[in-house]
Formats: sequence, C-alpha cells, structure tokens
Amino acid sequence: MSLAGSRIGVVIPTRNEAKALPAVLGAMPVFVDTVVIGDYLSTDGTQDVGRRLGAIVVNVEGPGYGRACLAAIAALPPVDVIVFVDGDAADDLSAMTHLVQPIIDGEADLVLGSRVLGQREAGALTPQQVFGNWLACSLMRLVWGRSFTDLGPFRAISHAALQRLAMADLNYGWTVEMQIKAARVGLRTREIPVDYRRRIGVSKVSGTVSGTIKAGTKILWVIGREALRPTRREPL
Repeated sequence: MSLAGSRIGVVIPTRNEAKALPAVLGAMPVFVDTVVIGDYLSTDGTQDVGRRLGAIVVNVEGPGYGRACLAAIAALPPVDVIVFVDGDAADDLSAMTHLVQPIIDGEADLVLGSRVLGQREAGALTPQQVFGNWLACSLMRLVWGRSFTDLGPFRAISHAALQRLAMADLNYGWTVEMQIKAARVGLRTREIPVDYRRRIGVSKVSGTVSGTIKAGTKILWVIGREALRPTRREPL
C-alpha cells in the first residue's frame, strides 16, 4: 500500500546483518512498496534472510557503504521517494511516515532523521560519533550556510532530487556528500527528530578504532573537497 499514491522504495546496505535484519524488515511500514538490500560478502546468511522476508537482494561488487547504496538504488523499480535505512535495527522505523510525508506534500526534497534531536538509547552513539557529527555539521554551516545537526543514515529523498545530486561517494562520505550537494543545488531540506537504539551486532565503522579514523578522515576530506569547488548553485 503506497502513501497517498506515491511509490516508496527503501534501500538497506548490509554486511553480516542476519541477526538484525528480521527486526528491520518486520518493522517496515505497510506503505513501503519495495525494499532493496545491497549486500557485500555477508557470510552469516544475510542474503537468505532478506529474500525470505520479501526484500530484493543484490550482490555488491566491492566494499563501502556508498557503493552498497548505489547498487541497491540501481535495482529499485520506479519509485517516487527513496528511504535509506541501516540494517542494524538501530533506526526507529515508526518515524518513516514523518520522513516521507513532507516530500509527498511537496514541502521538502530531502528529509533527514536527526538522532541528535531525538531520543537516544545509552551507548547508541559513541562519543567520537557525537563529536564527528558536531564538527561536520559546524563546518557545513560555516561553508554553505545550512544548519544540520546530524549525519544520520535514516533519511528520505525524492527520486528526482537524488538524480540531481549525482551521488558518487563509495564509502564513509555518502551521508555528508548528500547533505553538501543538497545545499549546493538548493534542495529544500528538513530535519525531524528520530529515536535511535543500540545496534544489534558490532559496527564495522564505529566499532573499531581504524574504522572510526577512516570514517572521520573521509568525511573531513569530502567537506574540504566540496568547499574548494565554486559555491554557486547549480541550475534547477
């Protein structure tokens, strides 16, 4: 069942999320038309779980969060709105209506779920994630004049707006690239509070020192790269 006649697609990047995926797919709102999982080399049965629970599963040919998202997007049937959800059951999917409704109503192009504005379970975000979010958002506000509070993965965007962004980052810079490009092209953006739980399983990024360093370095690199480009808005 679609929401107000709009076609809603959900993208879930995964790697070894078999334990969490039943909770994620079981909480999927009834108005979602299609769920596509972009999976990279899971060895715990993630792909089998996804297919058994009704998702389309695509094999991703290399590592990286952004690469998995791009592969899943390419496998989506025609949709009007795309929602990005992590496969670790940390996102509260009951908020999805509030993410997609402003887009369907023509009030926004990109709606971001902010874990900073919402309620967080103790330990759901590490101190380095909290600091990294603050630093990245502060830099984006300084350079592009857009106020964000979070780089959270739970977000919705119209298909037409996503095409305009020409997303290209293949790993840790995916979320910040989307927000920067949205500012550059003048997308109408909105943040809503979303609740955030401790994930099921161990994070491949924040769960390791090397992953945290790589993610933080890449995010700052993307901000620096985009800051050096002309700041004019691209044509509508």
